[in-house]
Amino acid sequence: MTARLRDRLTPLRRDLHRHPEPAWREFYTTHRLVEELRAIDPDGIAVGHEAYDPADRMAVPDDEEFGPWVERARERGADADLLDRMAGGNTGAVAWLDRGEGPTVGLRVDIDGLFIEESTDDEHHPVAEGFRSEIEGTMHACGHDAHMTWGLAVLEAIRDSDFSGTFRVFFQPAEEESGGGNPMAESGFAEDLDYLLAVHVGLDHPTGRVVAGIEKPLAMAHFDVTFEGTSAHAGKAPNEGDNAMQALGTAITNVYGIPRHADGMTRVNVGTAEAGTASNVVAERARVAAEARGETTELMETMKREFRRRVRAAAEMHGCEVDVDVVSESPRADSDPELVDLVADVARDVRGVEEVVPTADFGASEDATFLMRRVQENGGLASYLIVGTDHPTSHHTPTFDVDERSLEIGVDVLTDAVLELSERGP
Repeated sequence: MTARLRDRLTPLRRDLHRHPEPAWREFYTTHRLVEELRAIDPDGIAVGHEAYDPADRMAVPDDEEFGPWVERARERGADADLLDRMAGGNTGAVAWLDRGEGPTVGLRVDIDGLFIEESTDDEHHPVAEGFRSEIEGTMHACGHDAHMTWGLAVLEAIRDSDFSGTFRVFFQPAEEESGGGNPMAESGFAEDLDYLLAVHVGLDHPTGRVVAGIEKPLAMAHFDVTFEGTSAHAGKAPNEGDNAMQALGTAITNVYGIPRHADGMTRVNVGTAEAGTASNVVAERARVAAEARGETTELMETMKREFRRRVRAAAEMHGCEVDVDVVSESPRADSDPELVDLVADVARDVRGVEEVVPTADFGASEDATFLMRRVQENGGLASYLIVGTDHPTSHHTPTFDVDERSLEIGVDVLTDAVLELSERGP
């Protein structure tokens, strides 16, 4: 890595940290990425619907939710042509280098933020250094600002190297909603990948540790459930109502009663529940946001099927109609041992790496598994690696931050792995 590129990592990450945007609303983020990509001058850049089929997206918000985010991006100076190309929430990008004969290597990084209000505590590093989120109620609380920095820097480093083959970087939207992995995986940019690397910062691994590949990510499904009942006066004629509140309560009890499975870990969680309008009105509408997970894709499908069955039984018991919408999901995919070994070998020679762990259980969910599975089904290899960082609090908290020493480590590990794959061939 050149000294010039090394010096740009922290300022770039901090700039991206200031402008977090949630799933499918990463308008300014995509604009900034494209600005940086144009300066790098790769052989091609595809934005939004040029990078994937919008019909393959998951967890897409209603159209009216895009407007304020578009206007905010416009006010911050986002390119008007780019905003037009991202209409309808088609955010994200793919950039590539074509460098003759050799393997086709992909790197996937995610770009969305979270609906979390960032801490204003003077001891919080982004506050102390003046790069706290400028968008109230939204922050990069999972390190995606570092991931984007890696994607851009590795692309630039490979551009300036003797890499032979094709290199593509997937700047994927909507990871937090598990909505963007599927369209990226279904796109033409993924169909001929020989190798895929995906990466995450931290995850309770300290600065200086690299995990060469994860195992056992949980397959996952997100649900939106809506109960429709009949309102009535709760004092005068409660018998005339069909109580959506009761259906909701019964459904919550039912789904938490799904037995655990002998074949592996299973999970279910009701994250939000809302119903009713007043204390003297039988609730006619209720809504639940929930999820189910499984150690394998098959176990997740079992949980999904049981979830639906028990929710529908609760609705029927209380005379209500119910709609169970699977808004997004992701499969399980494990890192390939051959690629894990390669990543581990190159990581041991990277300055700042103090410990290399070949594999670790992931224990959560990630929609990069769509891309991993596509590559593996086509005969290629994939690995999801972790670059450790000393983060003061857990991911998805208001005081999350990354140790910026990890930025250089991540770029070097990823760049060296891509170059080693170029030497190996397809």
